[in-house]
Amino acid sequence: MNAPLHLPLRFDLQGLVQATNTAVSNDAFTPSLTPAQWELLGGYLTPFALKQGQVLIEQGALDRTLYIVESGQLSVHYKDGKERVRLAIVGPGSAVGEGSFFTRGARSATVQAAGPSKIWCLTPIRFTELSNRQPAVALEIALALGSLVARRLVNKPKRVAVT
Repeated sequence: MNAPLHLPLRFDLQGLVQATNTAVSNDAFTPSLTPAQWELLGGYLTPFALKQGQVLIEQGALDRTLYIVESGQLSVHYKDGKERVRLAIVGPGSAVGEGSFFTRGARSATVQAAGPSKIWCLTPIRFTELSNRQPAVALEIALALGSLVARRLVNKPKRVAVT
């Protein structure tokens, strides 16, 4: 992953909450959290910005970080040795990185910003802390990610986009 880009953007957890609550795509990340639970979760998330073209996830990397999109769009694609093949566009209220988050395997695709984007990340270490301190919130995050994976696997064009 490239280093976070520090732009003059303002991050507010409410922007992420609104993005997940209003997302209508088939692959939306939709945890059922109360406002108080969102505030608890916010303490475990790290916000940052991406500029257009910046790589977030590199195919083959062993990183397990989960990323939730507040704004912007991410392009998911893999390299087949000859050219890039686009798999999906992921927008606000969705997540990427859920495949490796669960499997601990290598990233199956590259994800990069299709335009300026606001992203929130949850590392495995912070998720473990969340699980120990706020198990109900961690369970809801895991269930929402499981639902996201299941919906992507049913949608053939998005199936390989489980990164």
